[in-house]
Amino acid sequence: MSKRRDPLTKDLFEYQPPKVAVRYEEGVTGRGTLDNQIARLISRALRDARDDGNNRADVAANMSRYLGRSISTAMLDKWASEASDEHRIPLDAFVALVDATGAKELLGFVPGMFNLTVIENEYADLIEDKLLEDHIEELVARRQVLSAKRKARR
Repeated sequence: MSKRRDPLTKDLFEYQPPKVAVRYEEGVTGRGTLDNQIARLISRALRDARDDGNNRADVAANMSRYLGRSISTAMLDKWASEASDEHRIPLDAFVALVDATGAKELLGFVPGMFNLTVIENEYADLIEDKLLEDHIEELVARRQVLSAKRKARR
């Protein structure tokens, strides 16, 4: 006889903590030259956009509106191609790509190269609060040491 499961009761083992860092998972960029890694990131963002119902023509049109200049699907294809040596995405087009695809994970690539992390704004206050809490605990401990020294001298 099988047990019935209450559909309104959450399973504690299914909990997934919220994703704090804004970046693609390890392995998306792979190894190789910086040009190839960037091309893989662009390709992944375009594939994810396609899976969400936005084809390359839609992305190019949205980027064109964002930038105020023409971006073609051929340009997107070149930027996403590891074989294209002469075509690299300009920074303003990269920003427009993030906007057009909604792939904020792209923003974590460059900071990640320098051991930095991009986080959502909602977590910034929590992190600052935790840092302040740690600093206060450190100050309280230091104060207790000084107080103990004073008492020992009496």
